[in-house]
Amino acid sequence: MTQQSKPTTTATTSTNTTTSTAAATSTPASGHADEPTSSRAFAAPASRSRLAAPRPLGERRLWPRSFADRLTAPLPGLRGFARLAREAALRPGPEGLADIPRLPYEPGPLPRVDADTIAVSWAGHASWVIRIGGLTVLTDPVWSRKILGTPARITPVGVPWSELPRVDAVVISHNHYDHLDAPTLGRLPRDTPVLVPAGLGRWFRRRRFTSVTELDWWEAAEVHPRGGAAGASAEGGGGRRAGVRFDFVPAHHWSKRSLHDTCRTLWGGWVLTAPDARRVYFAGDTGYGHWFSRIGDRYPGIDLALLPIGAYEPRWWLGDVHCDPEEAVRAAQDLRARRMAPMHWATFVLSAEPVLEPLTRVRTAWEKAGLAREDLWDLPVGASRVLD
Repeated sequence: MTQQSKPTTTATTSTNTTTSTAAATSTPASGHADEPTSSRAFAAPASRSRLAAPRPLGERRLWPRSFADRLTAPLPGLRGFARLAREAALRPGPEGLADIPRLPYEPGPLPRVDADTIAVSWAGHASWVIRIGGLTVLTDPVWSRKILGTPARITPVGVPWSELPRVDAVVISHNHYDHLDAPTLGRLPRDTPVLVPAGLGRWFRRRRFTSVTELDWWEAAEVHPRGGAAGASAEGGGGRRAGVRFDFVPAHHWSKRSLHDTCRTLWGGWVLTAPDARRVYFAGDTGYGHWFSRIGDRYPGIDLALLPIGAYEPRWWLGDVHCDPEEAVRAAQDLRARRMAPMHWATFVLSAEPVLEPLTRVRTAWEKAGLAREDLWDLPVGASRVLD
């Protein structure tokens, strides 16, 4: 079983158990007095008029033993695994793999940017190089040729590691092997600021990372350009060089990295807000559901949504945790995002759909939704775009 498959029956029993959360040991994310401190209430959105104050970078915190009560849907049991084995439906057949040579791969140089420029470059899968507010940010960096439990990459990495500028921050969506890659992260200087879901900090500290910030849903931190004013804020005041705000937001997914750690760490996406208030949303790995409209309510004016469109077949198995292309377009509309860039396809063979199908379906869905073609940034692996 790959880390993208659904977890075992052992974890299923925990989905109905309400556990204590970080809200019991720390201030609620929104800071609103009317928000209860139970886990489910802590995940509920607050008013869009006020966001949580950024938490200190590198803060040490206590977390619950399990986040299983954050699951959107129950985890499957033995019957699901038996059906999956019977149908042998985890990989496409030969006809579904025949289009691998046609997958879009057009590596190019990273755009030249300044502190006022936002640019994104797709390295493949969920790995982006985001240039924002004078920072270079990596999302779920996986530069390895192969990850545990899957065949090797079907397209090369689109951005050579040697061509990266200094990395100012890394954001992680969750701990599955195709999103949390130890060999890639081992290439980074250990003082690189890393922003991760609640409960995942220990994994990084064991690897001697010294600036690890764990966040719960709806919480935030700020990272400033090196040499920037420590007192500046993403809202644009208090200093000469403001920081970039990183908000951790919910996703319809789960976590697991070994046999005994199902949902022991949280999962989610990230909203990056530049000093001039422009926003990029990185969804990480997620199914479709109510969180998208709530994220759009709390963070209005998302300029670009990086949304997953692959690893969706069979739907009975993956529908709760992976968007299909039509759902990704619907999610972009729920978010009220101005543009969408598809990801999470054309890199690893994780499921049964033909390898080129996500692209053709997302283009069709975008057109049927009546959305402007120029706002669908269906980039080849290795390509970049600059946000106007």
